[in-house]
Amino acid sequence: MKIDATLVVMAAGMGSRFGGLKQLEPMGPGGQALLDFTVYDAKAAGFNKVVFVIKHEIEQVFKETVGKRIEKMIDVEYVFQETDKLPGGFVCPETRQKPWGTGHAIYCCRDVVKTPFAVVNADDYYGKHAFKEIYDFLSQKSGEYCMVGFRLCNTLTENGTVSRGVCETENGYLKSVTERTEIKDCAYKTEDGSWQKMPADTVVSMNMWGFEPDIFASIEKGLCLFLKQNINEPKAEYYLPSVVSSLIENKEKKVRVLVAEDRWYGVTYKEDKQTVASAMAEKIAAGEYEGF
Repeated sequence: MKIDATLVVMAAGMGSRFGGLKQLEPMGPGGQALLDFTVYDAKAAGFNKVVFVIKHEIEQVFKETVGKRIEKMIDVEYVFQETDKLPGGFVCPETRQKPWGTGHAIYCCRDVVKTPFAVVNADDYYGKHAFKEIYDFLSQKSGEYCMVGFRLCNTLTENGTVSRGVCETENGYLKSVTERTEIKDCAYKTEDGSWQKMPADTVVSMNMWGFEPDIFASIEKGLCLFLKQNINEPKAEYYLPSVVSSLIENKEKKVRVLVAEDRWYGVTYKEDKQTVASAMAEKIAAGEYEGF
């Protein structure tokens, strides 16, 4: 069944390890960013609107570099994630500089997203299969949420460690996500400094979620609780996976885990760029991205 569905792209963050606005870095032979490939795949799967979550300070360069191309492909709207965009009753401390996190990024979309929607990172390549899986699930209108997971072995880089959310599932549904902040060669670094191996096919979260608009009420409720406890903590962030985990723990929502067998691509480190650019060039040459 074909439905109206929105793709929400979180593009407000800066790539600290990469350095700068990696979501705008050219990866295709025609200067395309990974965002161009993401929107192409999402539109092919059935999504008919894109909402970019950005900061005002990058608005002009974002629209000039990527937005003007994507606006020709699909309906586009921009949402601004600013530190002072908070629920009523809360005032952002003047010293706050860091964004409030991915949960807050989605909170900022509450007035413009009215359809089932998917959430992705701006600087990740998820692949065609992942978008088809998530659109088909949202089309069922089951009332459940979903997450597209990837095999750990398909998400690594040769140029350093990565952070991944390791998923525990039961009967196809998400039970928990454990953040491992240092993973290399399918092993994570433990608190005592040793390395613990994981199966190569372990399912990990790459921040690709599928929601119904009713998630916004849960996000706002959780954000208010978070701010009561953390508003004066300059580095505290309200994370989207924390919202999902709370809903699962309280048995308010079930989250189906869909597994994409595609190779994920992303630029965690500057040295990753050539690998990603070569992969995108191969896909274009194979005819997967007509018009690129």
